Amino acid sequence: MAEYPPVGFHFRVEFGLSGIGDRDSRFQEVSGLSAELGTEELQEGGENRFVHRLPTLPKYGSLVLKRGLLTDSGLIRWLTDAVENFSFEPTTVNVTLLNEQHEPLGFTYSFVRAWPVKWTVSDFKAQESGLVVETLELSYSYFKRVAS
Repeated sequence: MAEYPPVGFHFRVEFGLSGIGDRDSRFQEVSGLSAELGTEELQEGGENRFVHRLPTLPKYGSLVLKRGLLTDSGLIRWLTDAVENFSFEPTTVNVTLLNEQHEPLGFTYSFVRAWPVKWTVSDFKAQESGLVVETLELSYSYFKRVAS
């Protein structure tokens, strides 16, 4: 059987929080899986042809999750508590690509010490018939690809 690149539309999102149900793992979009090494430039005395570029610590983007608005959600209670009371517990968020049998492809992206930074709800428009979409933006310490 030939190996093909995985599809990006079959995935699961899991939170390491208590009170989070199965409905809180369903998202229509996950973005922000990015990491890059920063660089620092160092000029050497007497060397005028170039500058040395040295690697620095990695930088990570925000994890952005989008889904249809849920009226009752443990995840939204976690976000609301963070925004309204500045009380939250950082958690691990796992994003796993799945195959046709709904099984993991062999690895999971694990976002360590994730916490909410932004929560938005789409506009309400009387002239359009669209779903209300909520967007959750999470910051995290780092992410890693873990064998599952």
